[in-house]
Amino acid sequence: MKTETDHPSTQKELPIKDSTAHTPSSPYDRIAVLGAGGWGTALATVLARNGRQVRLWARRPEQARAINDTGRNDAYLPDVDLPPGITSTADLTAALNGVEAVILATPSLTLRSMCQAIAPIIPAEIPVALACKGVEQRTGYLLSEAASEELPGHPIGAVSGPTFARETALDHPTGATVAFPFRYADRLSPERSTAARLAVSLSGGGFRAYVSDDLTGVEVGGAVKNVIAIACGMMSGAGFAENTRAALVTRGIDEMKHLAEALGGRRETVTGLAGAGDLMLTCGSTTSRNMSLGHQLGQGIARPSCFDGRPVVVEGEVNAVSVTDLARRIGVAMPICETVHAILHKGADLQDAFTALWARPIEAEPAALDLSLSHPSPDLPLQFKA
Repeated sequence: MKTETDHPSTQKELPIKDSTAHTPSSPYDRIAVLGAGGWGTALATVLARNGRQVRLWARRPEQARAINDTGRNDAYLPDVDLPPGITSTADLTAALNGVEAVILATPSLTLRSMCQAIAPIIPAEIPVALACKGVEQRTGYLLSEAASEELPGHPIGAVSGPTFARETALDHPTGATVAFPFRYADRLSPERSTAARLAVSLSGGGFRAYVSDDLTGVEVGGAVKNVIAIACGMMSGAGFAENTRAALVTRGIDEMKHLAEALGGRRETVTGLAGAGDLMLTCGSTTSRNMSLGHQLGQGIARPSCFDGRPVVVEGEVNAVSVTDLARRIGVAMPICETVHAILHKGADLQDAFTALWARPIEAEPAALDLSLSHPSPDLPLQFKA
């Protein structure tokens, strides 16, 4: 017979033991952020709010002067008051003088030229974290590989995750991943690793950074999610809703996993902030330029007329080419990315392309169950709403 002391509510709870050793790590105190767009300014804001001295490089001298004079970046984050500790400059030498780490937040298309510009003046062995995402179109390199070619001797990593610039700058609770390859010494003392030190530099207030040694997995997640977001936007704009988006997001994660693993990354990284987390954010709101472009195309708006005809850079539009080219080269099937590529760059009809995507042979989950079945109705079109 049970007594009162046997009831779960009366049981004494055992303390939860935390087996993690809380080891201190030394932050970088002087950091250059190259790129005064929305994301670069948001990262500079996070760092300065945490007490770091930040040099924010702007391409245009008048923008740098305005940031210093007003304490705001009205062109990109007009409702954000920048904290003390940020000094903006259009002089790369001045931006890099005496810094301990660099965050490169320029568009992926200009990454290599930016690395070439700083190579003669960046202090020796200073780590460089990339805050842009993609695959280099000409070479098929991950961005870290392109940067490493131009900046030999410098540790190259990435800062990535589900982060809209405005929310980050306004100190909304935000998580991101800082990834650098680990050397043997980093395995022995991970708290001294570049990734750990930069994560500590960024963490504070609403911003929480996690540490990763899987740079490849983090970069693949950041590049592929832009393309999947365009696909989600296309189907949303065409009148479909949550079932469709959930299917594209889930199968998009699977495409990320296959590509990351083929390049030497880890599948588990893709389920983290830099993969699934970033994908959920980007596919859930037209605040994302990738999602917004897809949504407009799904509504039948011609590409030149999207964004009211303004020349808006959409990273996934470029990545649709570079990601699919890379996947083909190494033999990885990425049908969603291929569909987006065909619509954006090969003139494929949106309805026909997605009908073909949905009518592919029936596959298994998990992939370990090797199975491919003929689709019972491959010629039955999807019932588009728009």
